Amino acid sequence: MFKALIEKRASLVDEMNNILVTADTEKRAMTAEESSRFDELEEQIKQVDATIEAEKRARAMMSPDPEQAEAEQRAEEDVETKERKAFETYLRGMVNGEMRAESALVAGSNGAVVPTTIADKIISKIKDICPVLALADVYNVAGNLEIPYYEEKTDGTQFINAAYANEFEELTSHSGKMQAIELKGFLAGALAKISKSLINNSKFDVVSFAVSKMAEAMAAFIEKEVLVGTENKADGISKNTPVNAGSTTAITADNLIDVQEEIPDALQGGAVWVMNRKTRTAIRKLKNEDGDYLLNRDLNSKWGYTLLGHDVYCSDSMPNISANAVPIAYVNFGSVAIKFSENIEIQVLREKYATQHAVGVVGWTEFDSKIENAQGVARLAMKTA
Repeated sequence: MFKALIEKRASLVDEMNNILVTADTEKRAMTAEESSRFDELEEQIKQVDATIEAEKRARAMMSPDPEQAEAEQRAEEDVETKERKAFETYLRGMVNGEMRAESALVAGSNGAVVPTTIADKIISKIKDICPVLALADVYNVAGNLEIPYYEEKTDGTQFINAAYANEFEELTSHSGKMQAIELKGFLAGALAKISKSLINNSKFDVVSFAVSKMAEAMAAFIEKEVLVGTENKADGISKNTPVNAGSTTAITADNLIDVQEEIPDALQGGAVWVMNRKTRTAIRKLKNEDGDYLLNRDLNSKWGYTLLGHDVYCSDSMPNISANAVPIAYVNFGSVAIKFSENIEIQVLREKYATQHAVGVVGWTEFDSKIENAQGVARLAMKTA
């Protein structure tokens, strides 16, 4: 609990720092949205600080030896501080063999350098900025994974059902069959390049910047693979049979209703719409038979908009409206399985990008994604030209 709070606080501070760095780099004042987010982050940090202090007091009261509790707490903080400082030193190119041996950086199987707390921060950041990963059914294992499931329906009829019966007459029995989906361990890498000018600036928080950039790169990759997929790699939701819009260029209100009705009521509660911003703009102009807009601005929703009563998430990974494209998905992400190894290996590349006056930071992981429950996924496909 205590370590998680420390990591949460560091993540919030990182985001605040990135807002300031962005504005400073672009030589401008913070926008209204950035200023609002900065204030929100500051308030969250205050709440985390208050919780940390409460945790310290609780530990002191529960422990028969307050000094021991305080020592354990300091030890946790020291490990994180040590690894963070070691990684910063390594990024700035000032590490030698002797320093590395003392720095708590661990060599991975491929020769990469893996600071444990830094990898944890990247994972935490990915989940914060990637709703697809946060909402899906995630398995953190290495190697191949088989997920069994019981197929209960065929052609819309229940395998096992109840019916009226007469005395002395046999009941008719039905049986389903066990199926399994296999999630493999496809190697995936994300590359973030950092300007040496920033690294050489001693006042710049290079560790937070590296964590943010690596998390952004991995989050973008995961989101694309889940929503679009890659042939012979991660399928994501791409194997779902979509509803046909009947047009190459236009989406109607009826199309959206047809897509929504593909998911049974039992799974509607957690379903969200996914599309890119251009598609959302087109749908904002649609009205129902009463003249009311279908897509509404809703400050209480996760991402600011609702469509037919459900949240709308915009992803750059979703294609534009065009012939044969699948621009809209309506998904209960609890029906999507993701195998994502949290054992990220970090490698720093100094020489490779020297001609660009940059340093590369590479993260390696294992990844795969498939539909776990077909009833929880619906998509809209445009007509083939």
